[in-house]
Amino acid sequence: MHQEVGLIATVAVSFVFAAVLGYGADRLRLPPLVGYLVAGIMMGPFTPGFVADTALAGQLAEMGIILLMFGVGLHFSASDLLAVRGIAVPGAIGRIFFATLLGIGLCKLWGWSLGAGIVFGLSLSVASTVVLLKALEERNLVNAASGRVAVGWLIVEDLAMVLALVLLPALAELLGGHAVDTTNHGLGELPLALTIGLTLLKVAAFAAMAIFLGPRIVPWLLTMIARTGSRELFTLTVLAIALGIAFGSAAIFGVSFALGAFFAGVVMSESQLSHRAAADSLPLQNAFSVLFFVSVGMLFDPSILVRQPLAVMGALALIILGKAIITFAIVMLLRYPISMGLTLAGGLAQIGEFSFILAGLGVSLGLLPHEGQDMILAAAILSITLNPIVIVASDGLKKYMHSKWPLLFENYGRKNQKTLGKELEKIRALGEERQRQHQLKMQQLIETFPLFSQVGEDAQEELLLLFKARSAPPGERVIRRGDRGDSMYFISSGAVEVRVASGAIRLEPGAFFGEMALLSGGRRTADVIAVDFCQFEVLERRDFNMFMSHHPNLRAIVSEMAQKRTEMNVLRQQWEKSMDLS
Repeated sequence: MHQEVGLIATVAVSFVFAAVLGYGADRLRLPPLVGYLVAGIMMGPFTPGFVADTALAGQLAEMGIILLMFGVGLHFSASDLLAVRGIAVPGAIGRIFFATLLGIGLCKLWGWSLGAGIVFGLSLSVASTVVLLKALEERNLVNAASGRVAVGWLIVEDLAMVLALVLLPALAELLGGHAVDTTNHGLGELPLALTIGLTLLKVAAFAAMAIFLGPRIVPWLLTMIARTGSRELFTLTVLAIALGIAFGSAAIFGVSFALGAFFAGVVMSESQLSHRAAADSLPLQNAFSVLFFVSVGMLFDPSILVRQPLAVMGALALIILGKAIITFAIVMLLRYPISMGLTLAGGLAQIGEFSFILAGLGVSLGLLPHEGQDMILAAAILSITLNPIVIVASDGLKKYMHSKWPLLFENYGRKNQKTLGKELEKIRALGEERQRQHQLKMQQLIETFPLFSQVGEDAQEELLLLFKARSAPPGERVIRRGDRGDSMYFISSGAVEVRVASGAIRLEPGAFFGEMALLSGGRRTADVIAVDFCQFEVLERRDFNMFMSHHPNLRAIVSEMAQKRTEMNVLRQQWEKSMDLS
């Protein structure tokens, strides 16, 4: 394979293998993620056949990590997390702590160092967002209390892992590894406490800048770009913000790409255009996420299943049995329902994205041996593959316990469940109200201006961004004859008189005026006077031309209306002239 097409070959073969094996996994009722990992294994250096360029794949995987973390931040909901904080925060932190201790214990049995044990335990302590959401969607539990708690639990785990990614390089030397100069920016020669302090200070400075400046700049920038009407420019801007903040945070503040991308998503989630940003960036997120999982599979040496079968089984037992027991015990100690404990225990009994990121970082820091990374990859593939069976088993156990101890099953944790239900109901109501207000605004636009029913919902939302509100008191001259045409006016309330040579024409809410000069490029041909207190939605010349160029059917309707008005004016003038002559 020529070097010139190495990137094309790696991407093309990755997509082909991932598509075929992802479909095969789905037909076997497994998450497509399993197929992507297997595709990577088949393309890796440890299996016969085509061997992809692992260096290029690693860089593509870095892009996948950035976009994965950007997506996590974009869907981050502080209100949802606050509602389930009573169980999600202590639950996630407690499970990470105890699962990490079990991981350290396993590594001690194998004679590994404390640093290796911490990385190994942390990698096994977190669950895959992709796998969990798929399981919740299949069982229609995404919006149920258990589903919301599970998602909140994962958010806390993700935040904890982001912190781990920041601190591990600073602690690497203490734990038996080596520092990475590009991450610590030369801080490795300083005392450990000072190194950690400076690292956290840099992260805090970056977070403060992102939290306080980001919501002021990013939504404004997105709105400005959205007003151009260019879909590709909007998508490009979303990706530029995500990648730019990720790279800039690493270059300036020394934090990881992952943390920078996460904060980019959080900042963008504050914009009213966040849903559009998510939709537009989703295809690229999905594509690079697939490449990420494929590149992870390339690193996996399947011979570990033969060389260290007991160790792999031990790691798998920790993920499925150990984490499930820890999860259920924590839920019970916090006095939440048994059914919720079993749902969380089954759904979270797997590992995924962050496990791979942590394992890769651990190897690069010299903390985790390559053998440990292989074990984590093997345990991840097996746990994801077995997760549907684990969920079915947890559902069966739920039915058994309900039939065996119905009173205990139904009454245990009822008080906390009611409190949680009320909190989630408030958030759901607020979300529905925001959605209702948005829909109402869209409906009012169509009811007031039926003209805009000719375009789709995206175009209607674009109009809401392009419109500029203007008002006029009775008697104010809104348009003066002879002026250049700079805007088109849509009447929301009140009435105006269009005064032409032949008389006055009254226009009321739902009508528009000022379009003829914009279409012809000439001067205003009439005065327009406000009769009542008027509210207008105004399209400026540039916005009018841009919007109409994207919607020629709407331009044709407006042009036809302008032509009719011109003809009516001409006929009226001719009629008045004939009356004068007679």
